[in-house]
Amino acid sequence: MTAAAAAAGVPFWRNLLAEVVDRIIAVSAPPDRLHLLLTAGAVVLAVAVPRVWRLLRHGITIVHEAGHGAAATLTGRRLAGIRLHSDTSGVTVSVGRRRGMGMIATVLAGYPAPSVAGVLMAWAVGAGHAAAALCGAVALLVLVLLQIRNWFGLWSVLVAGVAVGAATWLLDAGWRSVAATALAALLLLGGLRAAAELPASRARDRSRTSDADQLAALTHLPALIWVGVFVLLALAALAGAGLLLGLVPLP
Repeated sequence: MTAAAAAAGVPFWRNLLAEVVDRIIAVSAPPDRLHLLLTAGAVVLAVAVPRVWRLLRHGITIVHEAGHGAAATLTGRRLAGIRLHSDTSGVTVSVGRRRGMGMIATVLAGYPAPSVAGVLMAWAVGAGHAAAALCGAVALLVLVLLQIRNWFGLWSVLVAGVAVGAATWLLDAGWRSVAATALAALLLLGGLRAAAELPASRARDRSRTSDADQLAALTHLPALIWVGVFVLLALAALAGAGLLLGLVPLP
């Protein structure tokens, strides 16, 4: 609490709330082209390094499972919980009809979720609302945390939440913009890599329980068609984010 607020008798919680709101609605200048390219280049390198990617992949899995959970809730299914595993896999359990559009939408939503989140974050950064984008990421992590049903998942979401929350609260406007840009790039590039890796993971896992295989069973379209859909959606999101940030010139 500031000295002026204390002197005026303003309660601590009210002053803190005002500071949080001010931080959320703070407007910062969008990053210039050079900073965007440097940040994106750093994320490309991080995603390309296997050991680093394995660590970052946990964050992509969190958003992936959040996509399943959001779709289940929006289509009237009952969300029963989310589990995250040390091998970067995850499971979202929902209760409802085993077939139909609700189930299809729930299964379909996982792989595109990081790309959609990345586009939204890129839009916010380009509009000068990097702080709001980071706060939105924290809010998403809190909602996921409420649905976690295992210890590793709890630990993963808490670490991610602390990291994004620290960037939101401790960094100045310029560095918040860099952090939000990096997170948007990670979601977009990580979402693309996760989708592109699906054929290899299907080849290793003969149980045929991937999202693409479940969609094949639900729709009678081949699993490889759904893999292609996931990759195309990720590429479209990457191109859209580039347009929003001015990296891709308009035709």
